[in-house]
Amino acid sequence: MSRRVRTSLGAQFVAPMRLVVLNVFLVGQVAALATEPQRAANFQEIEESLTCQCGCGLTVHSCNHVDCGSAIPLRQEIREQIALGKTKREILAYFEAKYGEKILSSPTMRGFNLLAWLMPFLAVGFGLLFVGWTLRRWSRNSGGRRDTASNGFTGKPLASEDEKRLRQELDRLEL
Repeated sequence: MSRRVRTSLGAQFVAPMRLVVLNVFLVGQVAALATEPQRAANFQEIEESLTCQCGCGLTVHSCNHVDCGSAIPLRQEIREQIALGKTKREILAYFEAKYGEKILSSPTMRGFNLLAWLMPFLAVGFGLLFVGWTLRRWSRNSGGRRDTASNGFTGKPLASEDEKRLRQELDRLEL
């Protein structure tokens, strides 16, 4: 088996293997995020994980309204939940059960929201695959020759009478 044949066979398997490795990596990252270890709750982290309900669109931590009717009671509830010894995940689950998913500052990684987390990465991945596939097709088709339908260039030298006629035309244009 020649070196050229081995190289082309190897190239056929490299692209699919890269895709498999990328998918394994992404699934591992999603799994790692989903199984975040349980640890003591941090007041600021929880504030940043909850959206203020006053309409400002900021997190509870960032809400800068003086005497905000939403952020102040939410901060008090967060302190109470921390005092009960709950973890961050348990506290966020409490607020989600009480106020609904809209109180969370980032979408959950379950159900339809999982698609919101994965879709940008999938779109970029498929876009890169499409660009690679297109470039590969273009490079195969252009191997130093041109299609006669596009501009008449076939890569063959001109016949002597055609070359003579071309010289005459060029001389006439130069005046």
